Amino acid sequence: MSKMEYLKDMPVAVLGGGAVGKTCAADMKLAGKEVRLYDAMPFAASSLKDVEKTGILLDGVQRNKYCFERSGRAFFDLVTSDIAAAVKGAGHIVVAMGSWGHEATFRALIPHLEDGQVVNVFADNFGCLLLRRLMREMGCTKKVIVGGWSSAPYGTRIESIGKFQFPHVSAKYRAITLRGAALPMKDTDDFLEASKYLPCMDAVTQGDGPSKANTILDVDFANVNPVIHVPATVLGVSTMENWGVIFCGHDKTSYSMYSHGLCPSICEVQYQFYNEEIALAKAIGVGCPEYKYEMFFSRRSVLTQEYMGLDENGNDNVVFPLDQPSNEGNTGPNTIHHRYMTEDVPIGCKIYHDLGVQYGVPTPIIDSMIVLAGAMHKKSFFEDSRYTLDYLGIGNMSKENLLAYLNEGVLA
Repeated sequence: MSKMEYLKDMPVAVLGGGAVGKTCAADMKLAGKEVRLYDAMPFAASSLKDVEKTGILLDGVQRNKYCFERSGRAFFDLVTSDIAAAVKGAGHIVVAMGSWGHEATFRALIPHLEDGQVVNVFADNFGCLLLRRLMREMGCTKKVIVGGWSSAPYGTRIESIGKFQFPHVSAKYRAITLRGAALPMKDTDDFLEASKYLPCMDAVTQGDGPSKANTILDVDFANVNPVIHVPATVLGVSTMENWGVIFCGHDKTSYSMYSHGLCPSICEVQYQFYNEEIALAKAIGVGCPEYKYEMFFSRRSVLTQEYMGLDENGNDNVVFPLDQPSNEGNTGPNTIHHRYMTEDVPIGCKIYHDLGVQYGVPTPIIDSMIVLAGAMHKKSFFEDSRYTLDYLGIGNMSKENLLAYLNEGVLA
């Protein structure tokens, strides 16, 4: 019997009422799990409104190499803004929200953690580091596994018209592999084994399987959002802001960064951004996913690897050429006030910059993205972001002390 098989018949708590949270919850309920869906007030007043009555409809193309698909309307066992009720007796806890919601959610969650629970952060984006820091500060000694994943299991959107959101999520693709690790690293084998009992990971566990990162920082370097989103949004801003204005005949909401923003020059910047990540990982002594140069020059960039995998030569199975028309739908962003900037710059890019400063690695491409995004927002993302290495609990650590903490949970 698997060491983690005790999770098989335990409820799952999903924390987050956005697209990823609702998709995870619906997917797992359709797989037969007991699912509790939580969101915090005041967000829950709108994000969970009428969900008890309507359920959530999950559909979409769900593109992936092995054609794994699960669709239908899911009605949950509990829809709540009471986090204690959501997580009581749960086996897996799925944290599925933007990173700006992590601190408040973790502070609310920690007093209710129980021995044996497994916390999954989708996407991690330094969430595990923050959660462990807060657990120490709040005196939590529960024996829980805390782990993160490089991405969400899906590319998914909530159907909406204007500001009205339907109880309907549409998954554009499903990942067949995701990079994962626990903090500390010594819990990682159990964390990856536990994913077999988390149905939102079924396309991964029945696909190419989870990829074992070598630390939680490896997982964070594997998050493709900063390297794809930020250069494409910052350098493609004129196309985005002129969409439906100069580029007439288009609905402004039909803009796709992938279809309309990417071009060879931006892809080159993305590749150089990625090489700065590699330099950081090497200097610290942690891992980083390997992408060939050619993989960046595609309409889906390196994201393709998540849902189509690699061929026997280590190349993307599917390439969407830049010189051919693409129909990616309304992936956005439609404004600079979008998470592709407001999350990926002050969190992803900013922490890369801070790691570079702490470990002596120049990051000029990443820094330029922070500067330009800040100019557009009339602020300094270097100064205004609360995300610092101290905030994550790893400020002023030598490389040796950092690795001891990542691997064994030992604080010098």
